This record gives sequence, structure tokens and C-alpha cells, in this order.
Amino acid sequence: MVTGELKNKIDSLWDIFAAGGLTNPLDVIEQMTYLMFIHDLDESDNTRAREAAMLGLPYSSVFAKEVRIGDRTVDGSQLKWSVFHDFPAGKMYSTVQEWVFPFIKNLHGDKESAYSKYMGDAIFKIPTPLLLDKVVTAMDGIYEQMAQLKAADARGDVYEYLLSKISTAGLNGQFRTPRHIIRMMVELMEPKADETVCDPACGTAGFLVEVSDYLKRSRKQEVFFNRQNKDHYMNSMFHGYDMDRTMLRIGAMNMMTHGVDNPFIEYRDSLSDQNPDREKYSLILANPPFKGSLDADIVSTDLLKVCKTKKTELLFLALFLRMLKVGGRCACIVPDGVLFGSSTAHKAIRKELIEGNRLEAVISMPSGVFKPYAGVSTAILIFTKTGHGGTDKVWFYDMKADGFSLDDKRSPVKENDIPDIIARFHSLPLEGKVPPKGADGVEYNESARKRTEQSFFVPKDEIAANDYDLSINKYKQTEYKPVEYPPTSEIMARINALEEEIQKELAELGEML
Repeated sequence: MVTGELKNKIDSLWDIFAAGGLTNPLDVIEQMTYLMFIHDLDESDNTRAREAAMLGLPYSSVFAKEVRIGDRTVDGSQLKWSVFHDFPAGKMYSTVQEWVFPFIKNLHGDKESAYSKYMGDAIFKIPTPLLLDKVVTAMDGIYEQMAQLKAADARGDVYEYLLSKISTAGLNGQFRTPRHIIRMMVELMEPKADETVCDPACGTAGFLVEVSDYLKRSRKQEVFFNRQNKDHYMNSMFHGYDMDRTMLRIGAMNMMTHGVDNPFIEYRDSLSDQNPDREKYSLILANPPFKGSLDADIVSTDLLKVCKTKKTELLFLALFLRMLKVGGRCACIVPDGVLFGSSTAHKAIRKELIEGNRLEAVISMPSGVFKPYAGVSTAILIFTKTGHGGTDKVWFYDMKADGFSLDDKRSPVKENDIPDIIARFHSLPLEGKVPPKGADGVEYNESARKRTEQSFFVPKDEIAANDYDLSINKYKQTEYKPVEYPPTSEIMARINALEEEIQKELAELGEML
């Protein structure tokens, strides 16, 4: 979370844009995105050069030698943030406008790539040299503050905070997924080097970025020291769709900054017939929009066969099942209404998940998780597409804390169920998994957990008997502890003694007056 001095610096930067004439929040976000990309491109280029030198591998910098822009050439080093940020305002402005911006627009040689596609109509809108100079200076201060924090998520948090200023939620009910929730979902799914990953409502590509970071952290040797896996990682692993071109542009730059050369990020209404994907992906991670207004005429007919509805959250679940390969897995966020809704469509999609595939887990999250942007209660569904059932029991977890206060401030707190959720999920009796041990050295045994505890199993037959209701409160048992009170006679004796004492002290007070 962005707090304290860093938050003040970002707010000050926002004020600088407003004072300079850029008042549309979307324009500010776009220009900030370009500048952050330019800064991060310099930084990531330096990092890759150092890593290549350490490993003794060849590396060609994107800023190497002379760079050709149109019919002109310029020394590539002049395009680096660390160089031009020291220029006088006038020279900096002309350098960025005439050289740096065209350079990043044409950075990717493949004109069909996601990056080229969405950078083609990008416009540099900062109007004056003085405003650019102030913005660059303010951004240097923000990056210095982030470096002092030494938090791995600092850049992501800053970006999420900037995005939060666009609006509390989009017209179709989409809102930003907190970075730590995205990370938890990725850790739960443990992506492998040969995955084909998709987010059909990708926004700024947060889930795809986190998968790429997870592979760098956990499977670096397997991914980057295998030619075939590395090529797959760079060119065919990541797929994202959205209907907002600004978000697609931000997502493409976000992925490229994180070292993915050619993600497949495309403008597409995932629920319509223009989405041909069937049995294509091994992993789907998503937080699809809730409450979306929908034209039923454009919804793909095969989705309506699974559940006839206009509710986007239900249609997206049907879509995930269609897009996954057999054996493919999904972790997605849904509003609580999906878990217990009584309509025919609600029951149909829950029945399909349980009877037609393998529903593994329902993780109920408190309503404060998405504050201050939204106060909706949500849950995470984790399932595997089998096409022929396989659910015998479902694991439920009642998350009560996520490491932050559940009010609008979202201040860090000690209480955090996320490490416990990850450890217990990985201890479930799944093929090939070795149960981890808790802090006390004892192996987790979820099968022995009672309904009064935070996590427990519920048999499929019991869920089916309850109209496939997946609300944890339907199955959780509350343990009532008997409270013993003293006899009535003893209570009355205490009251009388207190009354006598009060009368005595009142009499003493009267004598003093």
C-alpha cells in the first residue's frame, strides 16, 4: 500500500499535472505510464546487462550505438532517462518529444505485436518544457523514495495508486485487484514453465505480470536456461484481452517492462462471438468485471447454453471452462452472489463446476479487501476442467485478515491469513504433492479439521443437497461456549451491598455540605 511520504509525493505529482493544464485523469495516467516505461526501460536494460555480464552471456542494449528514427540517427545513450533527466528544460523537452517518444513507439520491430499495436496511436501530450522538467524531477523523487522503502511491490503499489485515481470502478464494474491478492492467487496455482496463461479481462495485465515474476523467482533455471521454455515465455505463454485500449496499452508496456518481449494482448470482447478460443489455455487467472451491462445479442451462444443470463460474472465462469484445456486450472475472483444466488443460471454454473468438472477450493474474502475502491464481498474459486466431473469434496477457507486493516485506510496490520491459506492449500491431498509442515513441525491435516475452524472440507453430496450452495456460512458451525453466572441470590446480595455503600457515601457528602 502507498502511504506516508510516498503518497504525498505522488499526490504532489498529480497536482503538477493539473497546474500544467492536464486535468483529465486518463490523460495523466497515460503520460505517466509512458514516462514510467521510459525510466524502467533504462533501469531494466542496465539490470539485464549486469546479469549477462555475470553469466558471461552476450547482451545487446536497446540503447546501443546509434538509433535510427525516421531518416535521422541519434546516439542511443542520449535516449536514456539517466542521461536526459539532467538536460536543461528546453533540450529535455525536444529530446523526449522528437527522439525518445518516437523511439519507444517503434521499439518493437514486429508491427503485429501487442506493444506496436497499442503504441501506434499514443500521443505525447505534455504541453511545455517547464511541465516536463517538473514532472521528471518529481518522478526522480518518487523513485528515490521507492528505493529507500526496499519493497518488491513498491512500483506495483505506486502504479495501482495512480490507477485508482481514474475512478473507483469502471462502468462495467471492473476494479483494481490488490497486488498481494494477485500474488496469493499465483502462489496458490504454482505456474509451470510450459503453461499457456490467459486473463480474459486483463486490464493492466496484473495477473500476467505476477506470473512472469513468479517464474523468475521460483523457476528461473527451468525457464531461462532452456531455449524452448525461454522462447515460449517470451512469445507464446501470456495472453490477455480487454475492451479498453488505454488499459491494453498500459498492459503491453507493463509486460515489456517486466521482460516479456511479445505477450499476446488484444482488444476483444471475451464474451462475444469474436472470441474463438476453445480448449486453448492451461491456466486462467482473472478478476472479471461484476455488474456489467450486457447486450445479450452479442453473447456467444455456447456460453448461454451453460447458463442463460445477462450477468457477466456467471458468463465469465462459463467462458473460463470453454477456454481451458482438459486438465487446465483456473483461479478467479467472484462476487459472493455467485456462491449462493438462487436463480436458475446461478445454480446451473455451480452445478457445472461441481458435477461436470473438479471444484477444489472456495476461499471467502472479507469485504474490506477491495477498499477504498469497492466494498463488495468476494471469494476465490479454484477449479480444474475435467469435462467429466471429479469433485468429491470441496475445501473452504474463511479469510478474516489479509495483512491490512479492512477500512478505507488499509493500513498494514499483523493479522494475515494469506501464508496460512497458501500452506494449507498446498497440503491438500492432491497427486504428487508432499504435505508441508506448520511452524510447530506438524504436518497439516485438513481432513481432520472441524467445521468450527477457519478451513475444512465439505463432501460433494452435501453441497449438491443444498442446491450447490458454496457460501461458507452454509456449512460453518459456530461453537457456543457456555457462560456460568453466579446464583441470583448472590447477584442480589452484591447489588444491595453496592446500594448501601452508595447511600452511606451520599450521607457523608450531605454532612460536608
